[in-house]
Amino acid sequence: MKLKGKTALITGGGTGIGEGIALALAAEGCRVAIAGRRIEKLREVAARATAGPPVLIHPVDVAERASVEELFRWAEAELGQIDILVNSAGVNFPRRTMADMPAETWDKVMTINTTGVYDCIRCVLPAMRKRRDGLIVNICSTAGKRASMLGGVAYCASKFAVSALSATVALEEGKHGIRVTSVCPGEVETPILEGRPVKPTPEHRATMLQPEDVAAAVLMIACLPPRAHIAELIIKPVVQDFD
Repeated sequence: MKLKGKTALITGGGTGIGEGIALALAAEGCRVAIAGRRIEKLREVAARATAGPPVLIHPVDVAERASVEELFRWAEAELGQIDILVNSAGVNFPRRTMADMPAETWDKVMTINTTGVYDCIRCVLPAMRKRRDGLIVNICSTAGKRASMLGGVAYCASKFAVSALSATVALEEGKHGIRVTSVCPGEVETPILEGRPVKPTPEHRATMLQPEDVAAAVLMIACLPPRAHIAELIIKPVVQDFD
């Protein structure tokens, strides 16, 4: 129970990487609250969290600033304080090239993937500054380190922005005892794959990371002492033949 007495709020906690992180932190004794758009998915994850304290759930649409602000008011009331914030909500769409992508898709991807992260960080920082302690983990992507046709123009731009946001906030807030980590996974077997223009084959999926692999990395970061800061962590599948 390495995280007993700690609290965490995880956006995008109803599926994929966010789900894996929620289960991993809860199993180590952390009081976890998960948030997302689909309340039924959140309930399913909470029901699976049989180790550790019960997982709390709350709906949120990170594309709506008022919804994010309401989430943080609720979370601080329920958890007392938020020691760990994990920004895991993200989206992509099948039409990904400049030639094919509607402008509205660009707006949606940037609002959810980047502005949503900004709004969550903005909401959690005041209390962390006051305590002079806190950990923020932003689930970025290798698409935020190296542009690719696979991610597409909007997704890559949004993740590059998250990488820069993470690094800049870490520079600003380190003096307040706040650590910010950008975790950049390669391909992960999650529901976001359903948004690809061409669905990966079962053989391809078998080579990918699993959500629990990324969760193990986040758990390691969360268990470090406050003096230790991992600014960025890249985790990729061993097999890269499908790139």
